[in-house]
Order: sequence, then structure tokens, then C-alpha cells
Amino acid sequence: MAFASSSSSCSSSITYSVSKLFLYTFLTLSLRFRPNSSALLVKLRHTFRNHHKLVNPVIQTNQTYSCNLFVGSWVFDESYPLYQSSHCPFIDPEFNCKLYGRPDSTYLKYRWKPASCDLPRFNGVEFLQRMRGKRIMFVGDSLGRNQWESLICMIFSALPRSSPTHIIKGDPLTTFSFLEYGVKISFYRAPYLVDIDIVEGKRILKLDEISGNGNAWQGVDVLIFNTGHWWTHKGSLQGWDYMESGGMLYEDMDRLTAFYHGLTTWARWLDANLDITRTRVIFQSISPTHYNPTEWTSGSLAMTKNCYGETYPASGMVYATDGYPAEDADKMRIVDTVLKEMSVPVYLLDITMLSAMRKDAHPSIYSGDLKPYQRANPQKSADCSHWCLPGLPDTWNHLFYTALLF
Repeated sequence: MAFASSSSSCSSSITYSVSKLFLYTFLTLSLRFRPNSSALLVKLRHTFRNHHKLVNPVIQTNQTYSCNLFVGSWVFDESYPLYQSSHCPFIDPEFNCKLYGRPDSTYLKYRWKPASCDLPRFNGVEFLQRMRGKRIMFVGDSLGRNQWESLICMIFSALPRSSPTHIIKGDPLTTFSFLEYGVKISFYRAPYLVDIDIVEGKRILKLDEISGNGNAWQGVDVLIFNTGHWWTHKGSLQGWDYMESGGMLYEDMDRLTAFYHGLTTWARWLDANLDITRTRVIFQSISPTHYNPTEWTSGSLAMTKNCYGETYPASGMVYATDGYPAEDADKMRIVDTVLKEMSVPVYLLDITMLSAMRKDAHPSIYSGDLKPYQRANPQKSADCSHWCLPGLPDTWNHLFYTALLF
């Protein structure tokens, strides 16, 4: 496929034979694409939030959790955490806060309590027994990996050391197997869900194509998807060089518009390819970050520029943007809109607000990914996107466990 760039800096390294008419059309469409985003957001702002019920769960049970699992409070519980990081050798260095020197432990002692019900205690052995012979797959970015590792640790710590396990590491797919139960729990890395192709050294984010990734999801019993953060990354963190939509290439476009188109492609693939008699789908809402202390305290009282030094959850957080942090609200409107238009039933694991309270639960500078000089400068280097393990993702999996099996 031939394509052109309007950037003079790229033209020297990429040479294509393109007619003037094609170039004119390309630039015109690029300029026309952006204003459409405002109309899209106006439409989305008029939609109402909707929690999608998980119907026909993989395991049939007599108990039904009819309360809202995602509205409640954090309560101190001395029986937490559910496992110790030293007893789970599968935690990546970037999530292993205790190993890399985090001195406080209070953040490990909080349990989520829904306002109108109690969560069943997580039981790793029961989970394996009731999921025997099945395959679970987390699909998404590093927040999905964060949650995948959490679930493995929660289950692994509940088993006798003699229970056999096996891990096959790869990229994009890594699979951990609990051999005695025939349960496989995988992580498939796909930050945008849709495909990325390499064309002459350039990364093309294909907003209309997903089969390259989707083929790996066929035949899985439970799929847990997440996406969101990578759609707004720019500069060195941007994961693509061009976006492709409708057969045209763009150096950039409104990121929320791109997110909507990519998520719509994901939804259409599921509607067309999923066997709902076998596979259940869960979509995890946007995981919040804590880089702006004004979200949880007044500017005059903020002692840091991010989550560094935070050791307790926030309380009484109220957001004007449909109950979500400002940077997540527009994305969540898009998620809600796309999910409501799907024919495949999808359960929205809405962890955004309960996670927004946990300003204390990030790795900050206690990450194996940081060098000593970076740890010495937390104002610039603190990781306030990912989460410590043990920690908050254990609660996400506790809610997943409840929604799936009860």
C-alpha cells in the first residue's frame, strides 16, 4: 500500500510514489478528521453510565450479587494482604515495591467494602476448582499485566508448594498454568487492542483491523480486556508512527476519536467472532493515575508533585465529570457508549473510582525499573501509573472473582 506524510522530517527517510491527487486527498481528510471529535464528544456527554451485567456466567451458582460492587469505601483490615511478595516469585520488578525498598506497609492493609453488601472472601483453591479445565486471558497494556500477576500470586499463595505449575513466557503472549487443575491464565500484550503493523520500519496503528490480535483470543473461556493509557501518550512514549483509518494514513488525529474508532473495531470483532455460549467477556475500566495532587488535596497543602510520599487512601473524593477523574471521564463515556451498542454481553469491571482513592498504592520510586539517580528525584521519576503487588490489583481480582462466580 502506498502512503504519504505531510511531515518534511519524515519525507527524507520514507520515499513513496504518490500522485498529487492522492496527497491532496490525504491532507484534506487529515484536516477533516479532527473536528468530528467534538461532535462525537458532545454525543457521548449525553449518554448515561450503565453497568453491563455478566449473563450466563461460566460457573452457574445460586447466589447473585445484585448490589453495586463498585460503590463503597476502603476499610483497614489487619488480615491483609492476601499474600507476601516474597512468597510469589512471579512479580515483575516494576511492581515489587517491598523488594525495592518501600518502607511503609499501611497501604497493604486496606480492604474494599461495597456500601450495600459484603464481598465473599477470595479463595484461590475454590477458584481453581470451579474453573477447572478452563482458560483465562488478560488482554491489554501493562495495567493488564499488573492484574494478571496479581491473580497468579493470589492463587499460587493459596496452594501447597507441591502443586505443580508451569509458565511459558513470550511476547505478546505469556501463559501460567496450574497443572493439577488444568487452568491456564494468560496475558496477551495489546495496548491498543487493535493491530499494529510494521511497514518499512514504521509502526502503523490500524484502527480498522484487529484480526492479528483477535486470532489469539479464539476459544478462550474468560477474556478480560483493558485499554486507555496508551491512546494519549505522545513523544517518546507514543507507540506508533502513523495511524491508519479508512485506508488513509495520519500522522496524528484527535486521540479520543482514535480511541473510539479502535474500541469500535474491537467491539465489532467480538460481536462477529465470539461464541457467547463458551466465552465470557469482561472490560476493565480505566485505571487512574496520581500525578496531580490537587485531585486529592488543595494546592496549598500539596507537599509533592505526584504520588510520592502518599501512605494513606484519599477519602471523600468527588468529581464533577460524571463521577470520574477529569482525564478519564471522556474515555469512560466512549467505553460506555461502545459497550452499550454491542450484542455480546460484556461486564464492566468499573474499578476507576475506587482506584482513584488509592493515591498511596503506586510503586512511586520503589520500582526495579528505576536507577539510583532516578530514585533520588521522585518529583520527575515516581511511577504513579502502575500499582504495587501485593496491593490494589488484588482488589480488582477480588471483584472479578465475585462477578464471575457469585
